[in-house]
Amino acid sequence: MASNKENWLLILTDFTTINLAWFFYYIVRIRSGWLTYTMEPDFIVPMVAVCIFWLIVFFVFGLYRPWYAKSRLDEFTTIFKATTFGVLFLFFSIFIDDRGVGSPIQSRLLITFYWMLMLICVGGGRFLMHTFQRRLLMAGIGLHNTFIVGWSDKARELFDTVISYPALGYNVVGFIPVSMDSKTEPYKGVPVIGSIDTLPKMIDEYNVKDVLIALDSSEHDRLLHIISGCDSRVVSMKIIPDLYDIISGQARTNQIYGFPLIEIMPEIMQPWERAVKRIIDIMVSSIILLIGLPIWIFVAIIIAFTSKGPIFYTQERVGKDGKLFHIIKFRSMYEDAEHKSGPVWANKKDPRVTWIGRIIRKLRIDEVPQLINVLDGKMCLVGPRPERPFFVEQLSKEIPLYKRRLKVRPGITGWAQVKHKYDESVEDVKKKVQYDLFYIENMSLRMDFKILLNTITVVLLGKGH
Repeated sequence: MASNKENWLLILTDFTTINLAWFFYYIVRIRSGWLTYTMEPDFIVPMVAVCIFWLIVFFVFGLYRPWYAKSRLDEFTTIFKATTFGVLFLFFSIFIDDRGVGSPIQSRLLITFYWMLMLICVGGGRFLMHTFQRRLLMAGIGLHNTFIVGWSDKARELFDTVISYPALGYNVVGFIPVSMDSKTEPYKGVPVIGSIDTLPKMIDEYNVKDVLIALDSSEHDRLLHIISGCDSRVVSMKIIPDLYDIISGQARTNQIYGFPLIEIMPEIMQPWERAVKRIIDIMVSSIILLIGLPIWIFVAIIIAFTSKGPIFYTQERVGKDGKLFHIIKFRSMYEDAEHKSGPVWANKKDPRVTWIGRIIRKLRIDEVPQLINVLDGKMCLVGPRPERPFFVEQLSKEIPLYKRRLKVRPGITGWAQVKHKYDESVEDVKKKVQYDLFYIENMSLRMDFKILLNTITVVLLGKGH
């Protein structure tokens, strides 16, 4: 079953069970006669508001991640945390409201009953849904096409283990040998196809969603090549645990049905952190654009009067998952600056930059229009800088794991920007990639705040390049 369908099924299940819990709560609170009301409270409007509230809480707590990545106990623990947080929030909201209208204290005590209803209804609903999904998987319905990279006893042993646990959701459609010299006889009906050099193409051809890596000790040096090949594709990569030492710092251990695999390069930020990060992006961008509007108009006027050409400069860049978008900046160069030279690196005394362009670059004002890209979701405040398609293709051939940067949304500023200068050569880019990968593997709200504070310091002191 596709991940989007799985998420919609989860949301539909939660929608049903959340409203079921509200129905029972309403019956006990309103129709039981325990509390008296001069006017019966509305049923529909509060139910809709509460349902939306719970769906947001569940999203923030990560309950819409792929369900098969967790045990039922892990999921119920997360539900317990989410419902406890949500009920405490509702308790204080009801407390403030009840004090205003003078409701009896018993009405606030009923929130404990509602908490128990939520645990039973939501937990029970998800248990039944996952039981049904697992039965479908065990019947071969909804499996994810999967490659096993490697052709050895270890790879075949991994295959035997995987097919012993059909509820994992893996449908192994082929073995990918490390070298073309490997034997090509099928193993239990599963063919040996292609090689690690053709892995990206094979992923697209077979619509593969998961890649399981099982290399011999003599093949460890090929791991980086395999990861680089998968980096430009939306696939999950997992590896047999005994290879952990060679990718330390970029992996997370998973235990599924007692079957150990290590997830390579997982998303570090929790769903609630990503949600908060997005909210901060929207709030900060809106505030800067609105409060600084007179300054931005003044800058636009100076640009228009000091050099020929448009006020804004747009350029195609590569965003998250390789999707193209147009970045917006205040024009800091002469019109058609790259018409003859083509795409080239910037430098400190770049003759293409106007005199006002040097000032706004130094103060990072030229970046301000990119806040529009942040608002429309193409960028964020903090992240790896988006690069042009021409350079992405060039650099991905020269720098291992360069396309790993495309796994996260690009940003206006980043760890590489506060630690290094403009890209003037491939060596500069290699240095920046190190900073970008460090950021990606250590993403957190705390680190984002640190980068933003560093950026503010750079702007105020005029240390920009």
